[in-house]
Amino acid sequence: MSVTAPAGFAAAGVVAGLKSTGKPDVAVVVNRGPLNVGAAVFTSNRAKANPILWSQQAIQDGAVEAIVLNSGGANCFTGAFGFQTTHQTAEKAAELLGVSPGDVLVCSTGLIGTGDEVFRAKVLDGTERAIAALSDDGGDGAARAIMTTDTVPKMAVVTAEGWTIGAMAKGAGMLAPGLATMLVVITTDAVLSAAEADSHLRAATRVSFDRLDSDGCMSTNDQVTLMVSGASGLAPDAEAFRAALIQVCTSLARQLQADAEGASHDITIRVVGAASEDDAVEVGRSVARNNLFKAAIFGNDPNWGRVLAAIGTTQAAFDPYAVDVSFNGVRLCSAGAPDRPREEVDLTPRATDVLIDLKEGEEAATIFTNDLTHDYVHENSAYSS
Repeated sequence: MSVTAPAGFAAAGVVAGLKSTGKPDVAVVVNRGPLNVGAAVFTSNRAKANPILWSQQAIQDGAVEAIVLNSGGANCFTGAFGFQTTHQTAEKAAELLGVSPGDVLVCSTGLIGTGDEVFRAKVLDGTERAIAALSDDGGDGAARAIMTTDTVPKMAVVTAEGWTIGAMAKGAGMLAPGLATMLVVITTDAVLSAAEADSHLRAATRVSFDRLDSDGCMSTNDQVTLMVSGASGLAPDAEAFRAALIQVCTSLARQLQADAEGASHDITIRVVGAASEDDAVEVGRSVARNNLFKAAIFGNDPNWGRVLAAIGTTQAAFDPYAVDVSFNGVRLCSAGAPDRPREEVDLTPRATDVLIDLKEGEEAATIFTNDLTHDYVHENSAYSS
């Protein structure tokens, strides 16, 4: 049931006519309390869509009663008219739910530049109809309504010691940090303060969504929202809750990775032996964004030379002639020189593991990425909502 698994939440997804496919395209998730706590993190792209600008203001008081999401149009670079559309969406939802517009967040996803009068009318109509259709088991419908090029809905649920976390996500392209091109709604019936929710969410996204770097392209519409109902009446152990939230976010990140546009390999880049975690992340990301490496994986070629060439562009502390590189458990490079024959590595399975040992310290980090395929180029050359 994704976002409706925790107590205190209702959701729905409806067809508003934004998508040319006729599939669901407007979703609403409502927090019925007793708490209305919320936290959110947003894209770090300087070019931000109107819903992001609105939600960044609305979340400042740490209260969220509802969130309205639409696919089929990003409402980005649509000027003052587009911001007014977002404002009107929040006002419409607030009026129907009997809450303050400032406690309603808004998310949009789709083609940048989409957001004219027709778009506005359909979003407002979809918001009204989604609220009318709210149900305690509407999480699946909401998850389907936010899909764009996704081939499957992404959902996750974790239950522990009387409280539950549920979540849904969308995303299949422009997956890069800050956050990846995605919308994520996470719900919980645990009892948390706004400060606790914000702290836990930032800690979880740092090691999950921010480590997903599928194609190096950063979106204008990324938003991850945590809504807290407190309906379980239980205040969780902080460490236990954070671990569960990381589990949920990592599950969704891996689901996003597995559905990345055109990908034929899911690549896990593990960097160990780093002097700092930041170094490990920088090294892993340099490989994840290297098109030569990604093309080699598409061709089932364990080209470790491209790994070394990529990490050599970073400022991380290491000696390139001390590094080990392994593919799927086979060490092909030892101390910057050939080790085992490439023929020992089978890259035909979709899951691909790359291990980079910098031999410089005790820190580590993992980056998730995909290969670069013909299908990726085709899909992104033909994409339209």
